[in-house]
This record gives sequence, structure tokens and C-alpha cells, in this order.
Amino acid sequence: MQAQELIRHLRIPELEDIRQYVRSFPANALVGMGAFAAITTYWLATKPKALKPPCDLTLQSVEIPVGEFARRSVLTEDNKQMLYYYSDAQTMYELFLRGLRVSNDGPCVGSRKPNQPYEWLSYREVALRAEHIGSALLHRGHSHKGDKFIGIFSQNTPEWTIAELACYTYSLVAVPLYDTLGVGAIDCILKKAAISTILCDVPEKAQLILDCVSGKEGTVKTLVLVESFDSDLVARGQEKGIEILSLKEFEVLGKASHQKPVPPKPKDLAIICFTSGTTGDPKGAMITHENIICNTAAFIAVTKVSCMLNHHDIHMSYLPLAHMFERVAQAAILIHGARIGYFQGDIRLLMDDLKTLQPTVFPVVPRLLNRMFDKVFAQANTSLKRWLLDFAFKRKEAELRSGLVRRDSMWDKLIFKKVQASLGGRVRLMVTAAAPVSPTVLTFLRAALGCQFYEGYGQTECTAGCSMSMPGDWTAGHVGPPLPCNIIKLVDVAEMNYLAANGEGEVCVKGPNVFQGYLKDPEKTAEVIDEDGWLHTGDIGKWLPNGTLKIIDRKKHIFKLAQGEYIAPEKIEMVYNRSDPVSQVFVHGDSLQACLVGIIVPDPEILPAWALKYGIKGSFSQLCNNKDVKNAILEDILRFGKEAGLKSFEQVRDIALHQEMFTIQNGLLTPTLKSKRNELRSCFREQIDALYAQIKM
Repeated sequence: MQAQELIRHLRIPELEDIRQYVRSFPANALVGMGAFAAITTYWLATKPKALKPPCDLTLQSVEIPVGEFARRSVLTEDNKQMLYYYSDAQTMYELFLRGLRVSNDGPCVGSRKPNQPYEWLSYREVALRAEHIGSALLHRGHSHKGDKFIGIFSQNTPEWTIAELACYTYSLVAVPLYDTLGVGAIDCILKKAAISTILCDVPEKAQLILDCVSGKEGTVKTLVLVESFDSDLVARGQEKGIEILSLKEFEVLGKASHQKPVPPKPKDLAIICFTSGTTGDPKGAMITHENIICNTAAFIAVTKVSCMLNHHDIHMSYLPLAHMFERVAQAAILIHGARIGYFQGDIRLLMDDLKTLQPTVFPVVPRLLNRMFDKVFAQANTSLKRWLLDFAFKRKEAELRSGLVRRDSMWDKLIFKKVQASLGGRVRLMVTAAAPVSPTVLTFLRAALGCQFYEGYGQTECTAGCSMSMPGDWTAGHVGPPLPCNIIKLVDVAEMNYLAANGEGEVCVKGPNVFQGYLKDPEKTAEVIDEDGWLHTGDIGKWLPNGTLKIIDRKKHIFKLAQGEYIAPEKIEMVYNRSDPVSQVFVHGDSLQACLVGIIVPDPEILPAWALKYGIKGSFSQLCNNKDVKNAILEDILRFGKEAGLKSFEQVRDIALHQEMFTIQNGLLTPTLKSKRNELRSCFREQIDALYAQIKM
């Protein structure tokens, strides 16, 4: 039997497995040795090889001589931060023109209707429609020197990208809106940015804008709708002095009054990205073309060794375009002349969209990864299936540790083919950001999906990312070294015992990806950007020995859940304290969890009488251990939360009752009677873990 036939017969690529098989041959030793030699020769020739990392993975960042423990990526030279990757693409307008050229006017953006294939617009069609929309905007009085802020209030659609390009073509500035902000926040944005024209995808969003505009004194003058609308909406708009047009009408107007493009410069504003925040009014982060271009360039520089993008790539767009993570992902696609397919607008249909589109590039957030992970293990519903899954994962994890990423092994064909097919079967590049992901989940899915899978860290104020894992370093639990477009230093947070000299402290970022400040808010800007240009993120980081960054805490008592929503726990606790039986509250959540839980200390004087209304009697201790009492308190605080306007993700999923008050004496309160959150978290770790375990059951 020839070596190749033996390999095919065995279906096992591992050399030791082959050795053991050959040893079992009943024939004489020489035959066995000859077979082993032949198989080994063939196996070594055909065995997949790990790609060479772009740097020594034991030293991914180096300290720079500024005396502040600042570090840079080893991919940069002479301590210079990267401004662009391609010299002919230094603005978002030039980026698109480059994509048009290298794609040879190939497919650019596509969408689909239920049970239908994707329909595509070419790069030239997108550019032409953008010029028509942009010309209409100029015809209506907008200009880069005057009224330059253009609202976009839409789901991810081709029209979103076309409207954005229209802004860039004529040096206007896109201002995304999104309905999770609420009416009050949208009204604040409209006034702060003095927005007069807004593109909406559906009539419901136009109705929401009209709700925000009180009388005719508002700045909004024109609403442009992608989808059809009725005469009632037009009449309501007229009452408020707002003209409502269809996108088709608007494009016809622009075509009739076509004007030459007015290309922007790198330092011109490209977008005002309003952050949802947790308290107070939303803040408008001013992002320039240079900000986006350098962040995109850094991403390309990191991934090019193992996964250089090209015009054959396909990106699935479903993460909100109102956020910078998705926008930088799209920039990396368009600059290479690749195509973007948009989901149908319903996240429940995303898997169907993925199977139809078969993307090669798929950015994700931890919440989706957690669902994928849970689904895979839920299907391993017998001891044999679970054993096979664990065994296959260990074999592929061993390949990951050696730097080998693939999806054509025996284990892929037998075990992981289904999970790969759920994403369309062609994904070769994934990036997770927005919130940290569990190392267990990330490592498993890296092995199972067999593609280049990076974890990044950043925030709107540094455009999107400031650090990202390196090709070949498939270890989890860190967010990689600084990106080539910025440097990072850690600053002492003495009150939390984090010191830069120990390699710990608040993460501060400096480079051309740092935003220009908050629109019309110099005070808030000064709170996050110091006099030397360092952006203070509010996150606590730690340098690992190999020069990668690990996020370990928050400086302020604000955190993200796994899906990326910001949580202000004190605000929630204040609401829950209104409940009669509640004396003290501690709301907990973290970026590895999708929901909140709480520790409630009932009022010993009120609880007995309150519980009696529910027909429950007993001592204070007995009541605190009564499941029905706990459920009644949970129902009551959730009612108060709903009445106070808390969003669903701001409400706790479950609670535990605790009998002892938080006090200064037991170390859970400060001398000014504020909660010591780190100590509370440590004190109730067992109860918190039990609550999350119960929720996941």
C-alpha cells in the first residue's frame, strides 16, 4: 500500500498516531519500518504549516524613551505612528475611489429580501448615487463651510453607506442617530449639532424625529426617507415646518443640479459619533478622516501577514453603523475593493443571511460568541458527544498553540463542520471587540471556526481600536499590543493601588487615532484628553511579560456588559432603593456577563409587615431565606425600574437577599457612606457566581 493510500485509509494526520498504527502491523519489522518511513515522508510534505508571525511573540511591544513607561507596537519604526497604509487613500473619499479602482468597478454593497439572493450595486453606481445625494444637499443649502452636519437615522443598509459617501464627497459631516438613545437624547443631538437634514430608512424613524421637534423653532428642515410613506406623515411634517421627501426625489433633484465633488482633507471632520453614555446628555465625539484612516491602516498592518484583504472578500454588516467598530471594519473592506452585504435588519434572521452571503470577514461582539458557544455545547447532549467534542477541541487547541489555524483537519470534518457552516462556511477573518470575551469562549471558537480570529480593545474616543492581538498569538485573556497608529501608557490610580511602576494603571492612548474632542463641550473634552494629548480611557490595564495589554478593571464605577451596553450601577441602585422593603442594594455586572444581578439588604423593620401582604410570615432571618419573599422583592424593584425608564439590560435578572447591613465597620462602606464596590464584589463573589450559574441553567 502506498503512503498516500495509507494516510487516506487512516484519516489521521498526527505522526504519533501513524507510528502507533504501524507498530501494530503483523508483518515483519522491516516492512513496518519501510511503511512508517514512507508515511512520515509524505506526512511531513503535506502537513499544514503555521504562518510566520510578524514579530517575536514573546516581545510584541517595546517601551519608548519618553520616561512615562509608554509602549509602542514592534511593527512601527522610529517611534512614528502610522497615518495611512496606501498613499492614495488618506481620506474616506480617497479610500472609496481606491476601492473603485482596485475592484475594477466590482460589486460594492448588497442587500436581500426574505428568501431571496443578494442584489448588488457596483462601486461606480454607489459613487454616482452619492454624488446625486451630495449635490442635492448642496442645492438645499449645505456646505463644508457652513451647514455641514447631515443626520443619518437608519438600520445598516446600502443607503446608509451611500449617504455617508455623499457627505465625504462634498466635505460634509455625517452624524449617525440611533433609536436606543431615546427621544430626549435625539433632541439633544439635533440641537447640539444643529442638524437640518436627516436621512431616515423608515417612516417610524421620521415620526420619532417629528416627536422630538417642538414647534417650528427646531433646526430640522428636511427629512429624506428611503422607504415609502403616506400623506399623513407629510402633513404632520408641514405642521412643524419640515419637508418630507423620498430618497428617489432627492436623488433626482441632485442629478438635475449636479455639482463637482469637494474632496476633504485628512484633518477635516468626517463624523460626529454620539456616545450613548450612562448619565446626562450624549457626547458627540469629533472624528476626522485621518482618525479613521490611520485606525484602518493599523488594522491592515497587523493582519496583512496572515490575512491580507482583497477584492474577493465579503463582509457581513449587522453591527450598528452608528458605532465606530463597524465603520472601521467597513473602511478596511472598501479600501480593498471588496464587497459589503447587509443583513435584513432582523438579528433573528442573521444566520439565514450568513448562509446566503457566505462572508469571508465577520466582526462579532461577545454576546454573539457566547450564544454560539452555548449552542455548540447544548448539541453535545450525550456523554459520547461531549467526550468527542472535548477531545476534538484539545487536538485543535494544540494546533493553535503551535500557530496553526485551519479548518480542513479530520476534526473539522467530523466535529466542527456544522458550526463553520452556520457562518456560511467561508469566514477567514473575525474580530471581536466592544467588550471583553471570556478566554474559554474565545479559545474554543478559535479552534472550532479555524479562521484568523483577533480580539481588539478601544473606544469611540480613539476612533475604534488602540490595541489588537497579533497573528500567531492565539492565547486568550489579553487584548494584544498597541496598534501601530498609537502608543499606550499606564497611569497611576493610587486609590485603587494600581501603579505604573508595577505595570498597572489607567490605560492612556496617544496618536493620530485619538479624537478631536466632544462637539461644543470643552469641559468634557478636558476631562478625557490631558494637556499633553493623552486620552484617558477610564479602564485599568496591566502589561503582560510579552508586551500585550490585559484589561483588569474600571477606574470609574461604569462598566460594559458582554453585548457592549454601558451600565451605571449607582443610578440603578438609587431606583431600586425606592422599594419599601429594600434598605441597601449592590448591583453587579461585568463584561463577561450578559445581564446584571443584585444583592439586596432588606429593611428589618419593614420587611415583616410587607411580606405579610403576600401571606408570608416569619422572623427577619426566615423571611430573608424565603424564596417567595425574594421573588416578591425582585418583582417590586423591577416595577420601580420600569417606571423609572430603565432599559431592559439595566434591570437585574436575579437577586440574593443578605441580612447584614453594609457598614463602615465591616469594610463595605467608605467614611462618607459610599459603597466600596471592589470590597462588595469580593464579599459577595460566591452569591454572585451562584446567581449567574442559576441564570444559565
